[in-house]
Amino acid sequence: MSDNAIIVIADDHPLVRDALRQTIAQDLAGAVFHEAANLAEAESAIRNLESPDLVLLDLHMPGMRGFTGLAYLRSQFPETPVAMISASTDPRIMRQAIDFGASGFIPKSSPTDDIRGAVREILAGNSWLPANTNDVPDTAAEDAQLAARLATLTPQQLRVLGMLSDGKLNKQIAYDLDISEATVKSHVSAILQKLDVNSRTQAVILAGRLNVEDPARGMPS
Repeated sequence: MSDNAIIVIADDHPLVRDALRQTIAQDLAGAVFHEAANLAEAESAIRNLESPDLVLLDLHMPGMRGFTGLAYLRSQFPETPVAMISASTDPRIMRQAIDFGASGFIPKSSPTDDIRGAVREILAGNSWLPANTNDVPDTAAEDAQLAARLATLTPQQLRVLGMLSDGKLNKQIAYDLDISEATVKSHVSAILQKLDVNSRTQAVILAGRLNVEDPARGMPS
């Protein structure tokens, strides 16, 4: 592992981004940091950098829709390790993050030494969870099945699923993605088949299970 790591810090709070950057830089003096305030900026940063060494991804920033954002980035950039950062300390949420493809889960309340250790572990190709979560419960069978189904969706299908969750019609989705309505319908059909549901409403309900309540804001992300 090189101390000259390229790290993307994606969080909608500038003070959090600054604190993480300073904490990590004290341990990895040669690290290069890029910041993002929402999922779209995170995607753009990863794409422009081609192959960053690590993405620190806030679970509750704009665009994330809970674990949907994580699933999307893992689908788009499977070679880029992603570690979730969150105010949550719920072991079940940590387990879900790993199931949906995260390389680690770092609570924002973690001591600075733990954050540095977590970053080093993940940069070395390992996974990381807080020391007091050795007995993290297994994900519920239904959520594990959902994770497996989501992993079969293409990046474009995940985009469409997110837009369906926002209540957008086919015409609006087609306009936003600059594709035809026929292509949107094709994506929707594939989403229903892969998620094993019969309607758009059922797909949206299923996607809603990926939302995670933000303990810092008291509302779903």
